[in-house]
Amino acid sequence: MSEEKPAEPGQPTLTPPDQTLLPPSTSEAPATSSAWMPAPPPPPSSVWSRIAAYIVLIAVVAAVGGAGIGWSIARAVNNRPVAQATASPEAPIQQVTPGTGTTPSSNTASTAAKVSPAIVDINTVLGNGAAAGTGMLVSSTGEILTNNHVVNGSTSITVSVQGRTQTYSAHVVGVDISQDIAVIQIDGSVSGLPTVKFADSSSLKVGDTVLAIGNALGRGGAPNVTSGQITALDQSITASSGGSSSETLNGMIQSDAVIYEGDSGGALVNSSGQVVGMITAGQAQGYRSSASDVGFAIASNTAVSVVNRIRAHEEAADLTYGQVGYLGVTAQTLDASSAQQLGLSVNSGALVNTVQPGSAAEAAGITRFSVITKLGGMSVTSSDTLGTAIRTHKPGDSVSATWVNQGGTHTATVTLGGINP
Repeated sequence: MSEEKPAEPGQPTLTPPDQTLLPPSTSEAPATSSAWMPAPPPPPSSVWSRIAAYIVLIAVVAAVGGAGIGWSIARAVNNRPVAQATASPEAPIQQVTPGTGTTPSSNTASTAAKVSPAIVDINTVLGNGAAAGTGMLVSSTGEILTNNHVVNGSTSITVSVQGRTQTYSAHVVGVDISQDIAVIQIDGSVSGLPTVKFADSSSLKVGDTVLAIGNALGRGGAPNVTSGQITALDQSITASSGGSSSETLNGMIQSDAVIYEGDSGGALVNSSGQVVGMITAGQAQGYRSSASDVGFAIASNTAVSVVNRIRAHEEAADLTYGQVGYLGVTAQTLDASSAQQLGLSVNSGALVNTVQPGSAAEAAGITRFSVITKLGGMSVTSSDTLGTAIRTHKPGDSVSATWVNQGGTHTATVTLGGINP
């Protein structure tokens, strides 16, 4: 479930280089490249129209300090019991003391080579489409750190590892939506994978040299590498997915290393080849910018702290494990004008914009322009409360749904599918 709202024309935005929307059944051929290459040019407009269809828009709201989380989905997850984890807790990741020195252009390739083998391409299925992002291997057995917005809302995940011809399926281990951090795990038995090395980010300074490494434009292949400097620390930004409900991220690292859609979940690396941040967002003027030289990354201290909590299977309101329930609709809050135009005898609820083929909603008979008013015994008065009602249930749960359309009021039992939170 998501709420679609148009972006305001001309408003400066941040574009997380996250899940670049790809065509449902075909993809661009991976670019042939070495371990380091200059930033790629924007793709032709015919390709761009396909990969720019899904962009997360973000606006900077403060230079320092934090505001409360405003993402309704985060609140919804906070209100439901955390699933019990069954595997044995893993050892916490240990950070290292940051190396010192600079990275002249002649050494960029050698510095990037210390990290690039552990950078993976992440591809997801989102409804009828597909998307791409980046991740960092944090264990030799296929545990991966990425942004939550890279895997959020997906029904399946595949991972491509540098130097390996096969692709791997993966699943979400746990997420902290409020921090935009996710840990995923390659399915099956894998071993001997390279891993990134995290440095303590508390000693970073403005002017430090950094590299940004990721799956630029979702092209796959060897990671793209750009260089720059840290331009600000402890930044706060407000992020919204596709112009809908928003979240606030604090303590962000700002740099001028050029980043692209698809880079989200990638590495911000110091001059010693140690990860000091995870790429999350870039500032852009307008909706269709493909590159940004104002980028934001989650500090490594924050990311590692969340990973270690998930590894320990900590039960907390801000952590979610595994998939959550999935109804299979996009919706917006019903307003009086829409109700009147559609001739509906209902004053509040979630107005359905689209229904995913094969979903629980379609099986129950919920159609476009239906207004959902109750789910699982909870009253639905808006798109946010629909999200809350859905995410209080797990995949496979059978719940009662009530909706209104031009044919009257209907109630049916739906069996929820599963989706990554």
